Amino acid sequence: MSLIKSVLSLPRPYKRAISLLIDSVFLFCAFWLAFFMRLESFSPLFNPDYWLIFAGVLPLSLLAFVKLGLYRAVLRYMNVQVVSAIIAGSFISAVFFVLFSFLFTAWTPRTVPFIFMCLCLIFVGGSRLFVRMLIGHQRWHKKSSVLIYGAGSSGRQLATALTQGPEYHAVAFIDDDKTLHGHNIQGLRVYCADEIPELIATNNVEKILLAMPSASRSRRKDVLSKIDSLGVQVLTIPGMADIVQGKTKLEEFKDVGVEDLLGRDAVAPKPELMNADIAGKVVMVTGAGGSIGSELCRQIIQLKPTKLVLFDLSEFALYTIDKELNEFKQAHDLTVDIFPLMGSVQRVNRIETVMKSFAVQTVYHTAAYKHVPLVEHNVVEGVRNNIFGTYRAARAAINAKVETFVLISTDKAVRPTNIMGTTKRMAELILQALAKTQDSTRFCMVRFGNVLGSSGSVVPLFRKQIRAGGPVTLTHPDITRYFMTIPEAAQLVIQAGAMGKGGDVFVLDMGDSVKIIDLASKIIHLSGYSIKDAQNPEGDIEIKCTGLRPGEKLYEELLIGDNVTGTNHERIMSAQEVMLDWHELEPLLDKLDNACHEFDHELIREILLKAPTGFNPTDGICDLVWQQNEQKPLRTADIIELKVANSPVNL
Repeated sequence: MSLIKSVLSLPRPYKRAISLLIDSVFLFCAFWLAFFMRLESFSPLFNPDYWLIFAGVLPLSLLAFVKLGLYRAVLRYMNVQVVSAIIAGSFISAVFFVLFSFLFTAWTPRTVPFIFMCLCLIFVGGSRLFVRMLIGHQRWHKKSSVLIYGAGSSGRQLATALTQGPEYHAVAFIDDDKTLHGHNIQGLRVYCADEIPELIATNNVEKILLAMPSASRSRRKDVLSKIDSLGVQVLTIPGMADIVQGKTKLEEFKDVGVEDLLGRDAVAPKPELMNADIAGKVVMVTGAGGSIGSELCRQIIQLKPTKLVLFDLSEFALYTIDKELNEFKQAHDLTVDIFPLMGSVQRVNRIETVMKSFAVQTVYHTAAYKHVPLVEHNVVEGVRNNIFGTYRAARAAINAKVETFVLISTDKAVRPTNIMGTTKRMAELILQALAKTQDSTRFCMVRFGNVLGSSGSVVPLFRKQIRAGGPVTLTHPDITRYFMTIPEAAQLVIQAGAMGKGGDVFVLDMGDSVKIIDLASKIIHLSGYSIKDAQNPEGDIEIKCTGLRPGEKLYEELLIGDNVTGTNHERIMSAQEVMLDWHELEPLLDKLDNACHEFDHELIREILLKAPTGFNPTDGICDLVWQQNEQKPLRTADIIELKVANSPVNL
């Protein structure tokens, strides 16, 4: 084995020279052995004519092998092309044998060239297969044993890739197709899912590789439900679209996506709805660097607007999405103009000037503070950004003659128990009221739940905690949430916006709500760990409940009432909900604005409680500054200074 290692470590020209020398020996043995097998005598060795024949056959045979590319092939990656070169070279060698026999008028039995060709195949081809087997056996002992779930084309390609890679050794295929059970594919036996526990035990399997990139999410969910408690890590190969586009490789495994655990298949978007407010228009996205905003931008640029205005307060977030979109634009030869603009939606002059300067036609308003505990701790900023930021952006849109204004809302706006949800419900009321005062700008709102992979999402947190050895933390064992992928949410937002007539509240079909503790358990199991609890004290990862955070609900809702109708899209519903006229809402906003100026948290809460938002707080005032001042009363000088600093003149 050490000799093989030494040879394999030599420079390529040396290895080719050694291969030529060894093949010369094989040809020599095959030539004379062919005569012996036919004549059962070594007498041809003493006939000079046969030596002349061999002298002609040897160099021409080696030349044929060289021309056929046999010595350019890497031995450990020997494939069909190499075998074809060996067969063709052996045949050509036999033809030269016959030609030189006639040339030198040497009597040669007709079967000898045929025997010679067969021996060439055995010696030249067999030696390479033998060495390849030795190398593979040596590498196999260093690899982790895995099962491949899926014996289709992707699974077969994966098995081939694994034989060449340094990490994994496939021991079997698993497939639900009963016609394949018991058969061998590429040297691997195909088993049913029920036999996985036995295979894991007998082969010391560490991972299961899910080779089903084209399967629907519901199908993948069914498969994962069979294997999520087996105590081995489950990895999946990338989607075929990413592989074909060169974004990733087949053998670049990743953790099973939570979208597969949910089993929710996306509905193909309707082109007429996707294009209605975007194609050939000037589009602006506020909060363009956020989770939803950035995905909206990715979807929008593919629909070919004339201009795309990116508006965000965060310099880094704006830089990141601008860079990504410009790279996409160059790669796909698009003509859309991209304008990255910094600014706050609370600055009405800035946002209105931007809309007028670029003649914006469609606005997607995603800029908002959305993290419930943070908004609870920063009440005034949450109110200013989510309520007055939306109001000023909407006013700017009306003044700039924007055609369509779409607000991204949240399920937390339904019967809110926290400031964040209440501010988003107030933002909905503002747009509904403004929609009735004019008809130049079409306002609508799209309400949905959590999106997978957004900033602060629970799933990346769970994975990080699992990698650290636990514990996995959640706030309550009974807490549930709705989930949707970011791309699907963005597509549905665009399509819902195109259906709005003015003041519409659209609700996205989020499927069934998910119990977070069940989600955490599945992620732990699919990561190859067991849950540590009272029933299993020797487990790997513990799940701890830390208690509900300020303003947090056990479950979320999408509808305030039951008055909901369908739309042209199966995943989009239209809700008819309570609203205020502008003359009723405006005094509330004025009072709320003054309360924010004065940092009067008691009055802010009173106004929000009286507004028709359904606000039902579960906690007292949680603003950190207010709590600090409650603990340590302000001096008279401090109060005067605060009032001067926050007077309308200085805002």
